[in-house]
Amino acid sequence: MSEFTVWAPEAKRVRLRLPDADHEMHAGRGGWWRVEVPDADGDYAFLLNDDDQALPDPRSQWQPFGVHGVSRVYDHSAFAWTDGAWTGRQLPGSILYELHVGTFTPEGTFDAAIDKLDHLVDLGVDMIELLPVNAFNGEHNWGYDGVCWFAPHEPYGGPDGLKRLVDAAHAKGLGVILDVVYNHFGPSGAYAPRFAPYLSDRTTPWGQAVNLDGPHSDGVRRFILDSVLMWLRDYHVDGLRLDAVHAMPDTRAVHLLEEIAVEVESLSVHLGRPLSLIAESDLNDPRLISPREAGGYGLQAQWNDDAHHALHTLLTGERQGYYGDFGTMECLAEVLTGAFFHTGTWSSFRNRQHGRPVDPRTPGHRFVAYLQNHDQIGNRAVGDRLAASLSPGLLRVGAVLLMASPFTPMIFMGEEWAASTPWQYFTSHPEPELAAAVVLGRRQEFATHGWSAEAVPDPQDRQTFVRSRLDWAELDKPEHRTMYEFYRRLIALRKSRPELSDPHLFAVEVRHGDRFLVMRRGGCLVAANLADKPQRVTLPGVARRVLLATGEGVTVTRDRIELPAETAAIVAL
Repeated sequence: MSEFTVWAPEAKRVRLRLPDADHEMHAGRGGWWRVEVPDADGDYAFLLNDDDQALPDPRSQWQPFGVHGVSRVYDHSAFAWTDGAWTGRQLPGSILYELHVGTFTPEGTFDAAIDKLDHLVDLGVDMIELLPVNAFNGEHNWGYDGVCWFAPHEPYGGPDGLKRLVDAAHAKGLGVILDVVYNHFGPSGAYAPRFAPYLSDRTTPWGQAVNLDGPHSDGVRRFILDSVLMWLRDYHVDGLRLDAVHAMPDTRAVHLLEEIAVEVESLSVHLGRPLSLIAESDLNDPRLISPREAGGYGLQAQWNDDAHHALHTLLTGERQGYYGDFGTMECLAEVLTGAFFHTGTWSSFRNRQHGRPVDPRTPGHRFVAYLQNHDQIGNRAVGDRLAASLSPGLLRVGAVLLMASPFTPMIFMGEEWAASTPWQYFTSHPEPELAAAVVLGRRQEFATHGWSAEAVPDPQDRQTFVRSRLDWAELDKPEHRTMYEFYRRLIALRKSRPELSDPHLFAVEVRHGDRFLVMRRGGCLVAANLADKPQRVTLPGVARRVLLATGEGVTVTRDRIELPAETAAIVAL
């Protein structure tokens, strides 16, 4: 016999639809409806009350016909895993590589991504971070419009495709982190709210907020917790990146994030491998990553936009919008030694005070830092990467400052070879009204910044998606291959010198002047000249040898270093 269950606490009647017949379900405790039928392993759907519309399962594991189609039974035990010897990959000491399955390769599938894993191993990264892969409406999308929180996107390869990618990654020694979105449902195909009050009356920038603290919120929280555990347990992923947790209002005494951390810790102990939870938050609140024993939520890490902003503004000179408070060497020094720049200080972008100081005993590996990521590229009007506007010299200087920082570094796909392809905002909503609204909203957003409608790529135009695919042939071009080899050497150096991955913020010493900075990392010094002219910089110690230089002409004389324009060097004391 097969048992089917669904949570619908306010329904008067629920039926299970199978290909041969409809079956009445029986109400049980907590709003759960159940029915047993002769063995069923095919397609199914639910009917609520007396409505004859067949609805997919909110907890569907497989949506082979898209998010509007019926669900299909999926047996997790049927997949033949080969990673039995995998003991996991811890976040501390790791280098992350963020990628979007749909644009990482020309084919845009899990299986095609497997063919590029050797490239990542050769580069030296430790974990890949996949942008959301749960099912969304349409063929291609960033993934943040997902509506099925238990089912991998079918055009990518569905459940088995994701498992093949994770299994292959583990065989290469690579961990896998999965980006997940629990703060809202996408605008099309979200049937879960038809079954139960999954949504609250509050809003996020992307739609209604999820009901985490209102009536029936116990069931909603269980829905999220079970999704979290499923990805980690059934798909063998090594961690989750929790999208925009600041958009998950929760007034209950125990925040959902803490509940997630508790249950994931128990699963980690059971599985015998580390499992990491990484939050995206714009709150600058270290409670997210503080241990529960110290009153925190107990997550392993959070993205650090302050680190990005401090580096981006110095490298590019951009100071508009939320970059307004950044852009000085003092700002970068504060970030390198204290993780956050806004620590209860004035934010001109928010027109209020923002953030809280980080305890200097907090290890820096709890902060994921980056020069670029999907947001910081894709949310620009034309999706231009740093390589479109910076010299190769400044790109290398930025990479050195990132990789020599006390944080967990993350690279965005293609950054390692200064990819020339943009990464633009793309969607494929089949509903004409929704498609038109997305296009109009995007153009109105950038019109306020002086962009004409014609200059902003149409998200619904398939060419916008096609332009955003990586061009792997660039690796055969000298200028891109040279950048790639530089990243390889830089990552190898970080891994060979323990000082360069030392996470202790209190041990980082920074001196700076006019467009130059010297950072002491134990027995190493990192000297960077961001100016367009050569500079002679005094070092706080006697240099023995240059371990890495971003360009020619770097010379060291005892306690002084000569840095040509837009160069950086790492020297041993």
